[in-house]
Amino acid sequence: MPNYKFKLLIFGDGGVGKTTLVNRYLTGIFTGGSLTIGVDFHLKVVTIEGIEITLQIWDFAGEERFRFLLPSYVVGSDGAIFMFDLTRYSSIKNISEWLSVFKESYNTKEKKIPVIMVGSKLDLDLKRSVSKEDAKNVAEEYNFNGYIECSSKTGENVEEIFVEIGQLMMKNLGLIE
Repeated sequence: MPNYKFKLLIFGDGGVGKTTLVNRYLTGIFTGGSLTIGVDFHLKVVTIEGIEITLQIWDFAGEERFRFLLPSYVVGSDGAIFMFDLTRYSSIKNISEWLSVFKESYNTKEKKIPVIMVGSKLDLDLKRSVSKEDAKNVAEEYNFNGYIECSSKTGENVEEIFVEIGQLMMKNLGLIE
């Protein structure tokens, strides 16, 4: 059985939990945040709907000084995750800036890649500054292919994020319906 490879980008403001999410997904362990310098790259082989795929996960630094790197890595991507922090409203306010950097880098005529929106730090519900309803409205407004809230600390919905984006990328390739 062939193994399909999918290039998956994760982007969003610094400190929203992108690296922590990836580490939790890859190892099952919660590790506190660390600053990504530029971009980190990880591989994970998973089986979704009976088909083995390799996720090439590209974790982008969210700090302004590294943003120039994103366009060159978007080329050839099969899917993406835009991540924001549920406890920091400013991290969702920057969505149009992130999406413009992202979208200018791939040719929409070539293929439309699925992008989902993820709200992180669900375990800090008492500090929440972005309501679920507001987040869903933003996801609809920007035509995301889905919206999920997660906690890398508790593990809630971590696996589901990667299964959902995996399924969307597989559908795009015609591997599943």
